[in-house]
Amino acid sequence: MRAVLQGGIPVKRFLSVATAALAFLVSSNVSVRAEEPAFLSLGAGVYDVIDNETTAEARVEYRFSEQNKLWLFTPFVGFMATAEGATYGYGGIGVDIFFGKRWVLTPNFAAGIYGNGDGKDLGSAIEFRSGVEFAYRFDDYSRLGLTFHHISNAGIDEQNPGTESVMLMYSVPFDKLFGN
Repeated sequence: MRAVLQGGIPVKRFLSVATAALAFLVSSNVSVRAEEPAFLSLGAGVYDVIDNETTAEARVEYRFSEQNKLWLFTPFVGFMATAEGATYGYGGIGVDIFFGKRWVLTPNFAAGIYGNGDGKDLGSAIEFRSGVEFAYRFDDYSRLGLTFHHISNAGIDEQNPGTESVMLMYSVPFDKLFGN
């Protein structure tokens, strides 16, 4: 079964277009800032939003500071869980693309270990996540954003239904949590 977005657009085609757009943006004059701190990001939203096993999802991520960049990319680690008991621990990279001072587009990719619990079986314990976050950046560097992510095993297992999530994320600078 092939995963499709509403309107019949295959997820793979959507992600290919998104990747091409990212390459264009990174190579264009859109500024990429190097002053961002480390973040603790918390999210809540809808898991398996396109398919028939929709449930609630929660997520927590640690996003490293810009000083820890790998070329253009900032690493992160995270954990997500659904109301049906599915879990996913992951690590990955993202790139912040700024539109002015306030708006930030962050395409990202991660790999991790998935457990379906009583939820959707994605076919493999090894799963990959790709997606994008679009966020508003406040004066204190915190962000409020909306994310869309696709998780699948990229065909390493015969069963590969994939899933999509839409989340509301709040990212607070890690040093602000401890009064610095």
